[in-house]
Amino acid sequence: MGNKLYVGNLPYSVRDGDLQQAFSAYGQVTSAKVMMERDTGRSKGFGFVEMGSDAEAQAAIAGMNGQSFGGRNLVVNEARPMEPRPPRGGGFGGGRREGGFGEGQFRSPYGGPRRREGGGYGGY
Repeated sequence: MGNKLYVGNLPYSVRDGDLQQAFSAYGQVTSAKVMMERDTGRSKGFGFVEMGSDAEAQAAIAGMNGQSFGGRNLVVNEARPMEPRPPRGGGFGGGRREGGFGEGQFRSPYGGPRRREGGGYGGY
């Protein structure tokens, strides 16, 4: 068991300090971070809390998971490593053949699917 916790279903008004204060009832909070949208600066509705020890992390999970916080029931569990995402294809005709504007598979009027060879803007 690690001492880093995922905290989900947060109200959008919650900030790092609020998270730290709430979890400090269960032990030493090493760090508390609410994840924010890069472009808008708005909360994504989840964050991470790192507790001082595994025992404190277990106590925080037991005490906070499912509890109402700002009108929402929290989801608290052990944080897992982020899974690698497949690369995003496309753009405006750049990179890979799937995705983007005017690229990828489409149906031929003569039967099965065929690949479109060119990129471009517009189309399927």
